[in-house]
Amino acid sequence: MHEKILVTGPFGQIGSELVPKLQERYGKENVVALGHRHIPDDFQGSLETGDVRDMDEMKKLFDKYGFTQVYHLASLLSAVGEKKPELAWDVNVNGLKIFLDICSERNIKLFWASSIAVFGPTSPMENTPQHTILEPTSIYGITKVTGELLCKYYHERYGLDVRSLRYPGLISWKEEPGGGTTDYAVEIFYEAIEEGKYTCFVSQETKLPMMYMDDAVRGTLMLMEAEPDDITIRMSYNHAALSFTAKELEEEIRKHIPELRVDYVPDERQNIADTWPDTIDDSTARKDWGWDHEFDLPNMTKEMIANLKRKMAK
Repeated sequence: MHEKILVTGPFGQIGSELVPKLQERYGKENVVALGHRHIPDDFQGSLETGDVRDMDEMKKLFDKYGFTQVYHLASLLSAVGEKKPELAWDVNVNGLKIFLDICSERNIKLFWASSIAVFGPTSPMENTPQHTILEPTSIYGITKVTGELLCKYYHERYGLDVRSLRYPGLISWKEEPGGGTTDYAVEIFYEAIEEGKYTCFVSQETKLPMMYMDDAVRGTLMLMEAEPDDITIRMSYNHAALSFTAKELEEEIRKHIPELRVDYVPDERQNIADTWPDTIDDSTARKDWGWDHEFDLPNMTKEMIANLKRKMAK
């Protein structure tokens, strides 16, 4: 079948690396990036601009291209969401519902990005299971739980083929951090290379689930390419790879940059981080569609430093 794919949030942390992979698979002309405000000057491919909260505008876009798949990544992240809770709800929930409505009406396969932010202080902190208590304390987490329930409802009520992942903290060298609670794990690489020092906004004991972006993109494509009968979760799959403390990351980076100095000065983001799990049980994803991560902490650190040094040299 000829595929025509829409990606919202194409220039964020996930989208900036997912779009090129989709272009490789399906051709640049068959992958449409829906930008909003920040559009890179060097983007090569099919580009549209618009607001995911505008139903009429989105319907016109679907009419124009006849999409067969949608990757809905547009979202306000956790730290930004706490500053702008009404906007977070509007983008993360109302925006999602528009895509659920359009895709269910037109029988279009939909991917939506959830997060470990769905968990809260009442969720088990170690090996958080696929099915557990979801009582987040951040507006970001609340929007993601709401979104997961909407996805499940649209699948059961309308038969929509909707698929989703609960992403952990994502680590990438291609895009700079965009306002998430786990962004310290990206910022520290930039500062280590440029300044040899970093002030971390979470404590050194803070342990969170993380994933190198290459694994996240590969897992996303694996999920979307899996047979429908293999998908048993229509809310969102737990998706895991690594878990480490901020101090463990510092020590791994210091193997490559011995002069690195890190100060730990927790801010309001620490309160969010304290409600999230230490480790995630993603055995359902591994069983259902063969998920397995490739990057451990040493390999990820080596890749990040090598790529960032090349990027900064340019």
